[in-house]
Amino acid sequence: MFIIDAHLDLSMNALEWNRDLKQPVAAIRQREKNMTDKPDRGKGMVSLPELRRGRIGLVVATMIARFVDVNSTLAGWHSPEQAWAQTQGQRAWYKAMEDSGEMVQITNAHTLNKHIQLWNDTAIPDHTKPVGYILSLEGADSLVNLSYLERSYQYGLRALGPAHYGPGRYAPGTGMEGPLTKGGVELVKAMDNLNMILDVTHLTDEAFTQAVDLYKGPVWASHHNCRALVPYQRQLTDEQIKILINRNAVIGGVLDAWMLKPGWVRGKNDPKTENITLSILIDHYDHICQLAGNANHIAIGSDLDGMFGQEQSPYDMDTIADLQLLKELLAKRGYPQQDIEKVFHKNWLRFLQNAWGSEI
Repeated sequence: MFIIDAHLDLSMNALEWNRDLKQPVAAIRQREKNMTDKPDRGKGMVSLPELRRGRIGLVVATMIARFVDVNSTLAGWHSPEQAWAQTQGQRAWYKAMEDSGEMVQITNAHTLNKHIQLWNDTAIPDHTKPVGYILSLEGADSLVNLSYLERSYQYGLRALGPAHYGPGRYAPGTGMEGPLTKGGVELVKAMDNLNMILDVTHLTDEAFTQAVDLYKGPVWASHHNCRALVPYQRQLTDEQIKILINRNAVIGGVLDAWMLKPGWVRGKNDPKTENITLSILIDHYDHICQLAGNANHIAIGSDLDGMFGQEQSPYDMDTIADLQLLKELLAKRGYPQQDIEKVFHKNWLRFLQNAWGSEI
């Protein structure tokens, strides 16, 4: 079944982890087998061939570069201009993948529908099809000023999350408290004028409420699970989920182990020992469906290889292609075929067609 994954850090893996994502995952792991600079070396789960093998034909692909001040303990760039330059290197990688026929950028309803038709054509082998990508910016620090937002929209940026981890120039993120900054308020207003997609992922509770009140356009949570099941600020509260439901938003379920099950300790716990399986994600889906009364607001935003690999992913998955296992798991939990299709792609498609319908 065709899959849309709404959050993959492909260019970060290509440039900062130095992974040739044109290669099979096995080849990338083999090349990294003696490397120790990062915890997930030799344990990656994502590459372009694996996306095709799993029929993950459309992804929301990020650019990401954080600005950090002199007192920060987080990794990042020492000026917004440096952060901007980093995102432009990431963008250049996506363009290089387009030039080589590996990927194709999706920016409006016309290109979206054309790409879906291609992936529905069974006469063309999946392994020859380009992976479609919708360009997203995770954390807005790299926008030197708001003129850079317009510039980014012109080259195809269609979704933006103002925050990431820690302090931000436009919004505080995961692990923080507080509202949007003054610049963040202006950013959200400028995004609204461009009909961009506001990604509420990583926002603080206060900034979440402020942003969805300010923003009148399309809103999604690209990679989020439920705070009722894993009590931490990174997750969505029931009240936030209800707000998103009322805004016709879609929430992408994320597969980072610490967001699936409470008590996970990074760098210490093991997915198999802790029984972290793909089926746990369905617990989060069930919770959202109970709040919504339907399955119209759940989908996939895996975040696989988002600075973690097999050491922090469901142990019953070898690569991202194993997202296909969700079909049987959802069926066993009582989800009918029509709802499984919603989870795999139809909810994201409906959202995008509603957001972009006037742009055909």
